Amino acid sequence: MFLFRVFYISVMGQIRDIMEKNVITIENDKTAQDAAKIIAEKDISFLVIMNEGKPQGVLSESDFVRKVAAEDKKASEIKISEIMSYKFRSVGPTTTIEDAIQKMLNNNIRRLLILDNENLVGVITQTDLASYLRDQILVDGTIKSISKD
Repeated sequence: MFLFRVFYISVMGQIRDIMEKNVITIENDKTAQDAAKIIAEKDISFLVIMNEGKPQGVLSESDFVRKVAAEDKKASEIKISEIMSYKFRSVGPTTTIEDAIQKMLNNNIRRLLILDNENLVGVITQTDLASYLRDQILVDGTIKSISKD
C-alpha cells in the first residue's frame, strides 16, 4: 500500500513541470567530431540533431561508439546525418508524468523529446525522472513525519 501511494503522489503533474528546457542541439550538417566536442564540453550523453529548426534525430554517446569508434572512422570526416538515430520518441508538454514514464518503459528508451507543434521545447531523461521521483518520495516522507507529530 505504501509503495502504491508514493508512486501515485510522485507522478502527478505534467512533463512541462519537470522537463529540461535548455536542450543542447546541433545542426545535421556538422561532423561527428563537432558533436563529440559538444558532448564532452557540456558533459552530456546525447545531442538533439536539428534540420531547419526542427528536430530530426538524436545522437547518443553509444551511437558515436558503435558507428564511429568501433568502425575506426575519422570523426572529422563523418557527417552527423550518417550516424545519428532518426527514430526518436516524443511527447507534448501537457503529457502527464505518468504517461511519459510509461512510454519510456514500453519503448525501452532513456529520453523523450518534448515537442509543441513540432517545435522542440524540452527533453526529459531517465535521470530527470529518477531525481523527480526521489524528491517526491522525500517530500511525501517529510509530510508524513510532520503529520504524525
